[in-house]
Amino acid sequence: MHHIKDSHEFHILDWNGKGVSIPLPIILWTDNGLVTFSSSEFHHDDEGTELVTKKGVSFVKFHEEIYYASPQPNSFGQYLILDKNNYPTNLKPLDFSITKLVFSMFLSMLLLVLIFGISAKKYSKSNKGIPSGIAKFTEPLILFIRDEVAIPNIGEKNYKKYMPYLLTLFFFIWINNLMGLIPFFPFSANLTGNIAFTAVLAVITFAITTFAGTKDYWKHIFWMPGLPVPMKLFLAPIEFLGIFIKPISLMIRLFANISAGHIIVLSLISLIFIAETVWIAPLSVGFTVFISLIEILVVAIQAYIFTMLSALYIGSAMEEHEH
Repeated sequence: MHHIKDSHEFHILDWNGKGVSIPLPIILWTDNGLVTFSSSEFHHDDEGTELVTKKGVSFVKFHEEIYYASPQPNSFGQYLILDKNNYPTNLKPLDFSITKLVFSMFLSMLLLVLIFGISAKKYSKSNKGIPSGIAKFTEPLILFIRDEVAIPNIGEKNYKKYMPYLLTLFFFIWINNLMGLIPFFPFSANLTGNIAFTAVLAVITFAITTFAGTKDYWKHIFWMPGLPVPMKLFLAPIEFLGIFIKPISLMIRLFANISAGHIIVLSLISLIFIAETVWIAPLSVGFTVFISLIEILVVAIQAYIFTMLSALYIGSAMEEHEH
């Protein structure tokens, strides 16, 4: 599970017993103010046994979490105080570090700016508005989101207002999904498999849906027209809960599907070490390649589903009823 979680470095491989990693900046806010240093000062496999002291404050890293170090090591040589479940009880500084997930997110943002900046230049240089170069790839996808997602769910009257968000959502999720699939890419990270990331996207959709909601939308939630009063009283709490269940389902669906794919791949590779024989390697690697090919399809489908459901929720909040 640690391989699909966040970390303070990009661990590439182990060579002659030493880890080959790309360090990232650690940024902490402590009682003594701001503390910054490189993650290379911690060993990759450190389990709370290595101290890093800055500005008179000592820190230890345990399962990629940074804690204030205890004055004395415990019986395992760790500068931690562990509870009965072996969880540290040490206090933590505020961690604003550029972790591998944050770095991967910034990188995907830069790629989006480059892709669509170049696409826009291709159109500006074309006299007839005919796409060329990378614009030939982006235009069909943009038209697909417009014609198959935005217009059917939001309507021709209002879809243009939300097209920038829907396009950003689709390409942002898709690019990060793809980056998480590339096993030998130095900056590969499981960003969309992190529930904090999917939660923020779901909250943005929730906020847009809430502020876009018309009086008719809220009336259908709290006092549905055309129903007996007892039924209105029964359905109103259910409809109210649905306001929050929708973004929660968005958050969990993307997180669970992407995480599941990574876990399956790691589990198949682990069969080689569990069986302790190289003869299972062809079967294990074969299934891994098969799952990876399926994942290429899944990452696009999940980006589409998140975008489509976001458009559906926004459109339902703006729907005009004849009655």
